[in-house]
Amino acid sequence: MSGKFIVIEGLEGAGKSSVIEVVRNFIQALGQTCVCTREPGGTPMAEAIRECVKGDWQETVAEETELMLMYAARRQLLVNVIHPAMSKGEWVLGDRHDMSSLAYQGGGRQIPEDKLMALRTLCLQGFEPDLTLYLDVDPEEGLKRARGRGELDRIERSGMDFFQRTRDKYLQLAQASSTTVTINAMQPMAKVHEDVVAALKARLA
Repeated sequence: MSGKFIVIEGLEGAGKSSVIEVVRNFIQALGQTCVCTREPGGTPMAEAIRECVKGDWQETVAEETELMLMYAARRQLLVNVIHPAMSKGEWVLGDRHDMSSLAYQGGGRQIPEDKLMALRTLCLQGFEPDLTLYLDVDPEEGLKRARGRGELDRIERSGMDFFQRTRDKYLQLAQASSTTVTINAMQPMAKVHEDVVAALKARLA
């Protein structure tokens, strides 16, 4: 595949949406076509799965169910959007990808690694992003920002302990990855954007 896959990761309230605009502008300035997508979602079927994942149900949503839905949506996105775009030389910019499942379901939900990795292997088949920008924010501040946008969804109401475990896992994953850059998202947004552009120039330009 001649295209590239760049992913923006982070907790709720980390500022992913504004950073995505910065990255998209950077990619287009390089003369590259940019396809933007999100997870879970990005195809009609994956968007329907997103509604299942985030919706409120009058029953317990098993942690394993949540995990399998995430990977089902991801597989649909890979097959129908990401792989075809990259095969045509287009760059794909993702709002979340596999690191989210490792952090949220692996770290936050504490699903055993062997169960998670079996699904991960089946879904991804060795595929990885070319670059991941992890926007690191304190969970309390992130949720405060998220509440300012409106009502929280089912996952966003999972509790502070859940989000602290998720952040801890994110930091662990980012430190271990040679293709991930951690950005301090507690800074003023202008400085966050400046750091993002610096990371993109260092890794891509």
